[in-house]
Amino acid sequence: MLIILAAIILFHITSAILLFIATIRNEWWLSNNYSLDLWYHCNTTNCYDIPNSATSDAAYLQIVQATMILATILSCVGFFVFILQLFRLKQGERFVFTAIIQLLSAFCVMTGASIYTAEHLNFKDVVFKNGEYGYAFVVAWVAFPITFLSGLMYLVLRKRK
Repeated sequence: MLIILAAIILFHITSAILLFIATIRNEWWLSNNYSLDLWYHCNTTNCYDIPNSATSDAAYLQIVQATMILATILSCVGFFVFILQLFRLKQGERFVFTAIIQLLSAFCVMTGASIYTAEHLNFKDVVFKNGEYGYAFVVAWVAFPITFLSGLMYLVLRKRK
């Protein structure tokens, strides 16, 4: 039981760290000497706001921003709920709420990364048309299965003694 509990804690902390990295770092899209994240585009010296990111034409960028922030918050809240449930609730009811929170976090990551994948060319300047995905985008996609597996582990763990 202790090994399973340690694995769940490790998965949960790993998913939270990956979500923080994916949300904060400015390497979602790379093009020549520029990098682009969810809020800024940067060159080698300065960072600038993404043009028209606050308009209704870039609503999908705002959705990606919101879902990635929500996924990170849900993952952190889920960890604190896990700690509280570990000592407060009886077996069988113990980790259901934490599992739901983690699965919602995984859904938010999947939604945000999917929308970015589908719409990333629509909110970029001409400078960014030719480029490649950066490591923060990849980290977001890696965080999805880890967060999802963490939520499933909580469902399995709720029945264990």
